Amino acid sequence: MAKEKQPKDAAPEAGAEALTPPAVPETKPAGPADGGAATAAAPATAAQAAVAEPKRKKKPGVAPRRGKKLRNHLKNLEKKLRDAGPMPLKQAVAELKKMKRAKFDETVEVHMNLGIDVTQSDQMIRGAIPLPHGIGKSVRIAVFAQADKADQARAAGADVVGGADLVERVQKEGFLDFDVAIATQDMMGQVSRLGKVLGPRGLMPTPKAGTVVPANGDVAAAVREFKAGKVEYRSDKTGQVHAGVGKMSFDDDKLVANVTTFVEQVKAAKPAAVKGTFVNAVTLSATMSPGIRLAI
Repeated sequence: MAKEKQPKDAAPEAGAEALTPPAVPETKPAGPADGGAATAAAPATAAQAAVAEPKRKKKPGVAPRRGKKLRNHLKNLEKKLRDAGPMPLKQAVAELKKMKRAKFDETVEVHMNLGIDVTQSDQMIRGAIPLPHGIGKSVRIAVFAQADKADQARAAGADVVGGADLVERVQKEGFLDFDVAIATQDMMGQVSRLGKVLGPRGLMPTPKAGTVVPANGDVAAAVREFKAGKVEYRSDKTGQVHAGVGKMSFDDDKLVANVTTFVEQVKAAKPAAVKGTFVNAVTLSATMSPGIRLAI
């Protein structure tokens, strides 16, 4: 009997299925017809990556990068000042005002490089200088005093006055809403407990800075001096002294008088143990300006 012919589109036998590899579905690029399935997967992946790798935060204390125009401007200013060399004080004040670019009233600062050995405690300097024209800002003063001395401090304009209660407030509540701390001699036994709080902030009363009033001293006069613009200074661990001596809005003559008074007072505070040159360099600057070397 003749064999029947199978049609060409007939299914293959079972043995042939085992030998034939499975078909791999063809992958098509996502398009409008896909209903946005592939597009929706991308944001999900990006979100997962964002969770896995958090954004890097800016390091504290690092200023943002300056623009190219400002960088070039400051570079030209610094070159001009280097070429000019040390200037007389009056000329330096005039040049400093020409460089003003900030919208606020900048503080004028003096920086002194001293020839002291910072490893020797007897060569470190510290003091306070009443400037003839003040520093151009209000100073908040806290006074540790009792009885009559406390009343005198209040009458002179002290912002915060107290005895044991103020010591406890600073120690337990962390109250530090003041710029200068003055203490009478009889209060130093209690105020000394605040050394760890006030010391690192430069607020600890000390006789060298004129912030400890002796038993027969005038606490009201001390308050008035600091209110009028008495500036504290101290040498740092690099042998430098820094202080604000006024504002850019001051007249030139007032700035010259304040800077001269400050520099001369620091020179007069030269320790006996220092040999050779005491003042290596003096620089005048403002909050947002390069420094100008003074010929002093």
